[in-house]
Amino acid sequence: MAKPRAGAIPEVRLRDQIHAAWLGRIVGCNVGKPVEWGFHWTSDHIRDYLVLADAYPLRDYVPRLDPMPDGFVLTDCWPQTTRGNVDGGARDDDIDYAILALHLLETHGAALRPQDVGAAWTRLFPIEQVFTAERAAYVNLIEGLAPPQVARRRNPHREWIGAQIRGDVFGYVHAGDPWAAARLAFQDASLSHVGNGIYGEMWAAALVAAAFSASSAREAVTESIAVVPPQSRLAEALRHVLALREADVTWEEALAAVQGAYGHYSWVHTINNAAAVAVALLWSDDDFTTGVGRIVMSGWDTDSNGATVGSVLGILTGVAGLPDNLVVPLADRTRSALFGFDNSRISNLAERTTRLAIDGLS
Repeated sequence: MAKPRAGAIPEVRLRDQIHAAWLGRIVGCNVGKPVEWGFHWTSDHIRDYLVLADAYPLRDYVPRLDPMPDGFVLTDCWPQTTRGNVDGGARDDDIDYAILALHLLETHGAALRPQDVGAAWTRLFPIEQVFTAERAAYVNLIEGLAPPQVARRRNPHREWIGAQIRGDVFGYVHAGDPWAAARLAFQDASLSHVGNGIYGEMWAAALVAAAFSASSAREAVTESIAVVPPQSRLAEALRHVLALREADVTWEEALAAVQGAYGHYSWVHTINNAAAVAVALLWSDDDFTTGVGRIVMSGWDTDSNGATVGSVLGILTGVAGLPDNLVVPLADRTRSALFGFDNSRISNLAERTTRLAIDGLS
């Protein structure tokens, strides 16, 4: 089997990029977790809180004020994810799915199919730790349904963001090859999602893969859109964001335009969150802290989007470009709800991923 395009990336650089991607994903997720509640933590509410905390614009973990001001409620994970309290990566489904994707590829390689993903879920994932479309699909699996019915029966969330958060590792192992990453992501996403829900994971995987050989976040975003069906609502939204970038509006103006165009979707839908991710990346100036801070300040699914932006900008900047104030508190470990994978070493996850990227999938 031919080696993936990662073969064109020097091994030392590839190792550094994949390590930075894992670190960036876990950092971004943890930065967003305390304000992950779109009904409460709108972008305006996040800004008001950060101004009160003298932490606007956000360039660190979210601080917790003591006492908390009236009208502001951090999520229950704040003791593990706020500034000064981070001691290792907190457990989150955004990280669980990345760890699971690595395990799936080590087990099934390029032959991965939706049935394999479903079998791993029911064997390794507690049902109370999966949500929205994934939980609906999980119940359908337990009741004996098979793909594609698993994604469709009693699943009103099948175009929400759940699949989009599962795509990054498919991009890591196909560094520089967005189409190969998107093909694997399709196999994963189609278990639980349809339409734009699937396209979201394909796009996220392609975006991550493109970042390995791109010179900028703008180049990666532009290249990644090619894997999304051009007549889809997701493609339209991503093209809209690129047009805003071409118009040279400010980040605040671009975010307001996206909120106006796509704010009618659920705060955990694929389309609005993907558009917000694209905005944060295109207005990040390729700076990790700026990009992660801006996506979390955008509201909606803050931890999922923080993870994606952190992943992409980690790849672009490398480990040396990641700020100590965000990375050092992780202490090279992350929690996980997956049976047998709790307290995983981030460096070990990166090494295993690099091995697959270099050797190719069997």
